[in-house]
Amino acid sequence: MKWQNAVKDYQLYLKIERGLSSNTINSYSADLDKLMDFLTNNNVTVSPIAIDSSLVQQFIYEIAKKVNARSQARIISGLRSFFDYLIFENYRETNPTDLIETPKIGIKLPDTLSETEVNELIAAIDLSRPQGERNRTIIETMYSCGLRVSELVALKISDLFFEEGFIRVIGKGNKQRFVPIHFNAQKYILFYIKNIRNHIDTQKGSEDILFLNRRGKSLTRQMIFTILKNLSIKINLRKKISPHTLRHSFATHLLKNGADLRAIQQMLGHESITTTEIYVHLDRSYLQEVVEKYHPRK
Repeated sequence: MKWQNAVKDYQLYLKIERGLSSNTINSYSADLDKLMDFLTNNNVTVSPIAIDSSLVQQFIYEIAKKVNARSQARIISGLRSFFDYLIFENYRETNPTDLIETPKIGIKLPDTLSETEVNELIAAIDLSRPQGERNRTIIETMYSCGLRVSELVALKISDLFFEEGFIRVIGKGNKQRFVPIHFNAQKYILFYIKNIRNHIDTQKGSEDILFLNRRGKSLTRQMIFTILKNLSIKINLRKKISPHTLRHSFATHLLKNGADLRAIQQMLGHESITTTEIYVHLDRSYLQEVVEKYHPRK
């Protein structure tokens, strides 16, 4: 079995069987590309069926010189998933990563914005330009619903259910969820559609896409990053932010104001409550409030 063929089959498995997004599949594939480059650079000819733990360990030692512990752990996890797939398909009996120790990493708490900083970002938008109205609506929508950037750029007009107060979101693995949307965000979206979007010459294939660029096509993820970066520079924000920062801020502010953790989990589209629990670490006062409010010996 050749590496290229095995990786191609693995990619199909991730897409069809596990329903993972293109971005996640590309990330897994990049880990395997690094391993294949290592074998090529060291003139090692071995198939994915025959490679053993010592070779994989050598690769990890090599990669450890270039990346941090968190990246090492992610690469090991990616390789483990690939070899588990080969075992599942009966190509191998053992996983060569089983004896490889994953580096210990602490909890990485995400950066968040304060409510004041969110307001400052929005206030810094130049509303005299059509793109300004669009950009304000984008930020209001992301902050109102806690969307991933990929979910935002894929949002469709047909996903808006304002009479019910929800929007439909297609998340990781094409999983669908309905997220409540604040009336302010609804107001900005309706204004944007009526006064900005309806005057754009929409390109074929983007007729139902909510947020468009000046050429009538859907926005790219990178454009959302750029919008936020420029606004953060404009207000002299001394934080490195990204679209995901708004998602983290959404969850943290909800938790701080008394929202239930499981409700936040559903809105964010997390499969496991463990993923959502990171926001408890951001605001430890929440734990104290829970004890004071609900403990029988209060």
